[in-house]
Amino acid sequence: MKGELVVHERPKSNVSEDIRTIRTNLQFTSSKEDSKVILVTSSVQGEGKSFVSSNLAVTFAQNGETTLLIDSDLRLGRTHKIFNVSNSMGLSNLLVGENIDDWTDYVVKTQIPDLYVIPRGVVPPNPSELLNSPNTKELVKMLKEKFDHIIFDGVPVNGLPDSLILAKIVDRVVIVCSCKYTKIDELESTKKSLKQIHANIAGVVMNRAPQTKRGRYSSYYE
Repeated sequence: MKGELVVHERPKSNVSEDIRTIRTNLQFTSSKEDSKVILVTSSVQGEGKSFVSSNLAVTFAQNGETTLLIDSDLRLGRTHKIFNVSNSMGLSNLLVGENIDDWTDYVVKTQIPDLYVIPRGVVPPNPSELLNSPNTKELVKMLKEKFDHIIFDGVPVNGLPDSLILAKIVDRVVIVCSCKYTKIDELESTKKSLKQIHANIAGVVMNRAPQTKRGRYSSYYE
């Protein structure tokens, strides 16, 4: 786990404090039942959504709430690398199976108390179709009964339908952008695509912002 889980490894850092602030904002801008399932996405690859979603999941778990992080980037997902867990059985394997009730077999306990992950699994030939299957909706319904928080680490919105499919299932969507990397028109296109399907956009998190007293992250919430 060494390297990317700064909230766990360096809890007193500015970055950790900023991510805890994001957690607090999410908690206080909606009721618990209306914000239990969160999708973290971005506009394009490389903006830091996996970093943000992983550390955000850690902050919820550190708050004593059972949290499940699901790697729904069935193409390039790397949650298993961040948490150093096996990727042989994951979300893709679960969704393609005949019995979604066996979801407990795919949940991996991390070294952090109250934090669990479902890794990506084997790369399927049809990621979008798999996520758009009835199994996905049924899975989310069952997981909501067992966990306080569920965070999906999704694919970038621009160019792929995967996160738009999930955005219609989850309670809220957080968009990650990167300072001096994300183009304004890319971010606007992402927001427009999400709003067209009536997704509940919780806010935008700016990654790699210039170092200030607030750390490397800034955010605004709608």
